Amino acid sequence: MSENRSGGSAPTVLRMVLGKRLRQLRERAGVSFEEAARTIEVTPLTVRRIEKAEVGLRIPYVRELLRAYGVPDAEIDDFAALAREANKPGWWYKYRDVLPEWFKAYVSLESEASVIRLYEPHYVPGLLQTFDYAVALMRVGFPNESKEELARRVALRLKRQDLLDRPGAPAVWAILDETVLRRPVGGAAVMRAQVDRILEALETPKVRIQIMRYAVGAHPGAYGPFHHFRFGFSELPDVVYTENLAGSVYYDRPEDVVTYLEVLDRMSVQAEPVARTKHILAELRKEL
Repeated sequence: MSENRSGGSAPTVLRMVLGKRLRQLRERAGVSFEEAARTIEVTPLTVRRIEKAEVGLRIPYVRELLRAYGVPDAEIDDFAALAREANKPGWWYKYRDVLPEWFKAYVSLESEASVIRLYEPHYVPGLLQTFDYAVALMRVGFPNESKEELARRVALRLKRQDLLDRPGAPAVWAILDETVLRRPVGGAAVMRAQVDRILEALETPKVRIQIMRYAVGAHPGAYGPFHHFRFGFSELPDVVYTENLAGSVYYDRPEDVVTYLEVLDRMSVQAEPVARTKHILAELRKEL
C-alpha cells in the first residue's frame, strides 16, 4: 500500500496480501523487477504495481510469475484461486456512486482488520453512529446532494456496522474527546439516542471506549483524528489512516505506525479509564 493514497482504484485487503506474497516469492527466488517483467512481457513498473496491489491480479500473469519464481503447480493453482477471489469487488461496490475513491481502501481495511484503535476529537465514529446522527452529519457534510444520495451515504455508513456483529468481529478500542459527546448533532433527542447506542456497544466484549476529558488540556493526539488497523495476515503490516477535506493518507511504514501507536498508548493513560466510561456517559446523558 502506498503511503499517500488520494485517488485511484482501491484494492481489497486480500489483493494487498497477495501482492505482498508475490514480492516475497520474487525476492526469495532472486528475480529482479526487470526479469519478472520480461517473463510476462510488461514493464518493470507494472510488476511493481502488481506487488503494491495498485492493479488487478491478471491470472495468466500470476501463473507465469509464480512459475518463474519456482512455485510448484499445485500451489500455483491455489494462489490463482485466491487471486480470482481477490479481484472480486468488495461488498461496498454497490455504493460506489457515493463512496469517494480515497475512502474505498479504508472500508476494505476496516472490513478485514482484527484490531481497530482510533482517536476521534469531533464526532462519534462511524461504526457507532445511529441513523439520525449519521443523517444530521451527512446533511452538513453534503449540503447540495439530493435526499436519495444522502440516504445512500447513510446506508453505506450503517452497513459498515455489520462487522461488529459477525463472527470474528474486530476488537475496537476508541478514545473519544469529550467534545464528541457535547457537540449537539441533530438536537438533544438525537444525542440522547446516540449516547444510548454507545452504552449498548459497551456491552459488547470487543468494544472499549475511553473519554478524553477537557480538563486534560493539551495532549499528543490533538492534531486530528486517526485510525490504526491491525490484521491477521503476516504479509500485511499495520496501517494508520488519517483524513482531511480533500482526501486521506495511509501510513504503513513501521516508523510512522509506531509514532501513532505510541501516541495512542500515551492518550489511553491520560483518558478516563474504560471502567469509568459508562458512568461518564450516563451523567452526560442527563444533561441532554
